[in-house]
Amino acid sequence: MIWYFMLGGTSHLESFDPKPAVNQFAGKTIEESPYKSAVLDSSFYRKNVRDFAGTPRALMTQLYPLQIGFQKRGESGIEVSDWWPHVGQCVDDLAIVRSMWTTDNDHAAQLQFHTGRHIFDGFHPSIGSWTHYGLGSLNDNLPQFVVMGGGPGDCCGGVGAHDGSYLGPEHSGVAMALDPNNPLPFGSPGESVTVGERQRQLELLNELNGIAGVEYPDDAAMRARIKSYELAYRMQMSVPEVVRLSDESAETHALYGLDNPATQTMGRHSLAARRLVERGVRFVQIYDDGWDAHSKLQQNHTTRCQAVDKPIAGLLKDLKRRGMLGETLVVWATEFGRTPGSEQSDGRDHHPYGFSVWMAGGGLKGGVAHGATDEIGFHAVEHRHYVTDIHATVLHQLGLDPRKLEVPGHKRLEIDYGKPIHQIIA
Repeated sequence: MIWYFMLGGTSHLESFDPKPAVNQFAGKTIEESPYKSAVLDSSFYRKNVRDFAGTPRALMTQLYPLQIGFQKRGESGIEVSDWWPHVGQCVDDLAIVRSMWTTDNDHAAQLQFHTGRHIFDGFHPSIGSWTHYGLGSLNDNLPQFVVMGGGPGDCCGGVGAHDGSYLGPEHSGVAMALDPNNPLPFGSPGESVTVGERQRQLELLNELNGIAGVEYPDDAAMRARIKSYELAYRMQMSVPEVVRLSDESAETHALYGLDNPATQTMGRHSLAARRLVERGVRFVQIYDDGWDAHSKLQQNHTTRCQAVDKPIAGLLKDLKRRGMLGETLVVWATEFGRTPGSEQSDGRDHHPYGFSVWMAGGGLKGGVAHGATDEIGFHAVEHRHYVTDIHATVLHQLGLDPRKLEVPGHKRLEIDYGKPIHQIIA
């Protein structure tokens, strides 16, 4: 499982859900357009939103034209924005879901997308942690849930977006840096300690923790520490090899954009993700920040798309040519979309009512666009999917039943489980 997440809110209108009516009525307000009733009288308007700030966000009423063109791509002919030319080349491998919705209209929706719960509900296990909990290990020398690219700020859920919560800290994501000399900064003993000395340190720590574990058998943090120390030495031997991207050919480097400073960061994360999953890591989570385009949307999205489009497409192409796409599920997501109306004259505001994500590989159909928003991209109106439907689809394809993932003493709600999107499953 490779999970891309664009922090800040990518505009669905300028990526994977073109709406010509926004251009047709640009400059008019929603009230002046033919879509006033469809938007304001909808049973979805304001009903599902829980405002983080306590007061409803203003309705951005003046329709703002699309800032980029679209083209039909691939044999499927699905329209994809010109800001995504490389991912557009892979459209016949994508299942685009154009009918997502969520309930948080501020950036704690980043936490909500990963746990299924609004931040007002507290912290709950993330999708990566449920995967780790349900499937266990394929490689005892590597962490099973890896996180790259930072993550949400404390305002928006922080590490809760890749945390194990009540499953226990051993199921939380492990932050990894792409420095072969120091890929696990939290686990390094320092340059002055030899490998042999480090091994003996860990053996002593393991012995002491084992003694304490007997005295405190119910201490989850203690059990997690023992496991982490057992894994630490093995990881310190294995992880540097995984992130040694110089082992790859120049052609592969170019495929992922490592030869261009603009694409290098996401390219390195994406190539490392491929190397991790082919060595048995279950879940790799990659964050990219900076998509919150309240103003200068064209400038913002031009830059951000340029940084991630080629590397993400490079991963899809590389997995496919290696015969790995069928057994690797790739998700591209963001916490919400952007409003059809303008903000600060040249931007768009947060938009939880309707937005897009896409999935590829892992036994899903390719070249399909599922669900729909209304004519101006405001409400998800056809095959609506709350964020846990993405979770349920992921877990289903990994062979897990969300309803069997229960921990005594932690009752889950119906909305936590979601429903697999069977229409996109091959």
